[in-house]
Amino acid sequence: MNYIYLLINIGVIFFPLVLSFDKKVHFFSKWKFVFPAILITGLVFLIWDLLFVKLNVWSFNPNYIVGISFFGLPLEEILFFLTVPYACIFIYECLNAYFPANNLQKYSLALSNTLLGLCIAVLFFGYSRWYTVINFGFLFITLYVVEYRNHKFRFMYKFYRAYVISLIPFYIVNGFLTAIPVVIYNSKEILNFRVGTIPFEDHFYLMSLLLMNVYLYEYFKNKAHQKEIDN
Repeated sequence: MNYIYLLINIGVIFFPLVLSFDKKVHFFSKWKFVFPAILITGLVFLIWDLLFVKLNVWSFNPNYIVGISFFGLPLEEILFFLTVPYACIFIYECLNAYFPANNLQKYSLALSNTLLGLCIAVLFFGYSRWYTVINFGFLFITLYVVEYRNHKFRFMYKFYRAYVISLIPFYIVNGFLTAIPVVIYNSKEILNFRVGTIPFEDHFYLMSLLLMNVYLYEYFKNKAHQKEIDN
């Protein structure tokens, strides 16, 4: 039973890793952009995670982790910030390769504005809850920077499509993590509205995690492309 969270991590990354050598997507050739994005984002979210443990926002069930920890975080939780972003960026690239036509381009700004408004509303009603405040505050800042301060490359219409598809494995993986439960939430620090066993905030935690990863991934790709042009 101690290996449940570890097995979930392995399950998340197994197929994306094996399929990274697909001839059409050639995802392995993009690892030089993928891993820096994952590393930088992972460091930010690990600090966030440590803060939440200190604030008693969530904790980890010792019955479902191997017992190896770093800086107070289980090994599996650290791996989570590698396996989940890798799988999500893989989904993002697969969709772009196999389905290049994307009608969301004309609606992406409206979607972003709606989400910014949602962040403000949720912050107003959930200001006394740590997970709610930090989660939606971070999403608001990230969305604003990407949508209104990023003029060199546009990708939000591709991001939203990948996010929606990523919700499918999200409900499976997070459903297990919250139902068993592997991760135990403090009900005083969340809105306590759940989809099944999954806190409402987790949907937007995933969005923040995926958005920062994709933004940095696109940034590194664009930078390399620009360097090729200049040379």
